[in-house]
Amino acid sequence: MYEDFHVTDHWTQEDLHCRWTANVVAIATRHADAIDVRFEVNGRPVWIAMPAHAWVVQKERSGHVITDRLAAQVAGHYLKQAVESGYDNGREMYTMSVAEVLEHVEAVMREAGHSALLPELPVMP
Repeated sequence: MYEDFHVTDHWTQEDLHCRWTANVVAIATRHADAIDVRFEVNGRPVWIAMPAHAWVVQKERSGHVITDRLAAQVAGHYLKQAVESGYDNGREMYTMSVAEVLEHVEAVMREAGHSALLPELPVMP
């Protein structure tokens, strides 16, 4: 789905290859209450920051947790939408709100059908 995909840049029409590389708890790296999801976009790093509070809200709301696999898909879905809509302007980091995380969780789960059907994340060398 969104761990490894191609998208056309809204402004340049360039084909962008987006590939998930990591989920990082941002408290350790930048003292933020977030989970940072890293992608390589045509070789350059792009980070999607997802607020940790979204995990709490999702659990309270649905009874289900956001797994690493789901977080990667949600961040990729968000990145794809940002590029297609022209919101992407070559920034290195994008920050999602709790509402955006929940919206993208719903979209990914509608597309996947069940969390067991989410693609495995690749093992990085």
